[in-house]
Amino acid sequence: MTVLCKTSDIPAPGAKGFTLDGRALVAVHHNGRFFVYENRCPHRGVPLEWQPDQFLDVEASFIQCSTHGALFKIDTGECIAGPCHGQALSRIAFEQIDGQLVLL
Repeated sequence: MTVLCKTSDIPAPGAKGFTLDGRALVAVHHNGRFFVYENRCPHRGVPLEWQPDQFLDVEASFIQCSTHGALFKIDTGECIAGPCHGQALSRIAFEQIDGQLVLL
């Protein structure tokens, strides 16, 4: 198990990007819950953010790809708008332990 970060490192609502062992990840804090995904758009294979830690749309309701504006549900990673409609972000298994996000 690997500690990704402290839960307090991610604002609510908000998101933060990480690189761990050469793998780009994004952790999202939304409605009191946390979600971790691979930071890779299923359409183009590019990182999602347009600036460091800028992963959410202006209302902080969806994860938004900076390349083409695709919108992904925060709780499932499912693309609901854009060229990758029906595809999904790759979910990363983790647990919340003692105020930390721990990858499994």
